[in-house]
Amino acid sequence: MTNGQKLTTIKLGRAAAVAAIAALALTSCAANESGSGTSTDSASSSGATGTLVGIGASSQGSAQESWIAGFQTANPDATINYDPQGSGAGRESFISGAAAFAGSDSALSDDELAGTFGSCAPDTTAIDLPVYISPIAVIFNIEGVDELNLDSETLANIFNGSITSWDDEAIAALNPDATLPSTSITAVHRSDDSGTTKNFADYLNSTAPDAWGEEPSDTFPFSGGEGAQGTSGVVDAVTNGTGTIGYADASRAGDLGVAKIKVGDEFVGYTAEAAAAVVEGSPLVEGREDNDIAIKLDRQTTDPSHYPLVLVSYAIACQEYADADQGALAKAYLGYIASDEGQKVSAESAGSAPLSADLSAKVLAAIETIS
Repeated sequence: MTNGQKLTTIKLGRAAAVAAIAALALTSCAANESGSGTSTDSASSSGATGTLVGIGASSQGSAQESWIAGFQTANPDATINYDPQGSGAGRESFISGAAAFAGSDSALSDDELAGTFGSCAPDTTAIDLPVYISPIAVIFNIEGVDELNLDSETLANIFNGSITSWDDEAIAALNPDATLPSTSITAVHRSDDSGTTKNFADYLNSTAPDAWGEEPSDTFPFSGGEGAQGTSGVVDAVTNGTGTIGYADASRAGDLGVAKIKVGDEFVGYTAEAAAAVVEGSPLVEGREDNDIAIKLDRQTTDPSHYPLVLVSYAIACQEYADADQGALAKAYLGYIASDEGQKVSAESAGSAPLSADLSAKVLAAIETIS
């Protein structure tokens, strides 16, 4: 069983609870010393009870583990289960009512919003809540190559199958100081429906539309390359292959090589700060309900302090739950993960970029309306 298929269920005993509280306290202290703001006591003040099931994005996996630990430590009568099956599976499970909330690297579509949701009260709808911001890393494993520069057109042609060898002249032109082997390229993509794929495709379609030529979707659009299940599957395939390249949430890049992408006239590596800068400068999607916070990312920025290959991962919840107890627990848990404390925990455990003050205020205000 891969990490992407693993059910994250954390139940803490008394000793583990004490250790987790200490760890969270240290996390908050370290974050405060860095000047990122003061933490809240939202986890400890909710008094939440019951069991809440979430299914969705594997990009959120590490963050969810930490959020669950923090929330359950402070609320020992609550159990949160999160199964990182992928964004598409998460939205499907939420729509059917198999999950009380979904994690998704893309917001609900207009068609999905026009439908019904199994856990929601009749004649009510769902809302998208951005809770996790992270760069997408272009990871690679090429013998003898430690650094790699790629522009969006070349990256698109690698993944659409037009460029098949690492010593291709387009790659060589971007890496004049590298010794590129004649090794065949194995481009690894997600085999499951994935919001990470949709964000990757949205970046390439926005910045290299002639080379990519496909509308962004959760399904990888080309038949070539190698498919792998979940974030962990892509990372494993790139790690264990030869001449491999893939895309994954940056928190999972590990020791693999990570390509720099061209932004304006410079090649830029990912940072949480550069990812947050793109989100901060991007508008909300128009035409949504007041509490539905979907972001239209600015992929075409030429500011080298921005990293446009970024994903915003959402918690998708009911505006009003059919079961009031589920609504109260969802409101408490989502309020914790969007809080200053929850965002610091995610930054520490998963390297994510905390929500900006303005975006955090919008998200927390929306969560307050959940019932």
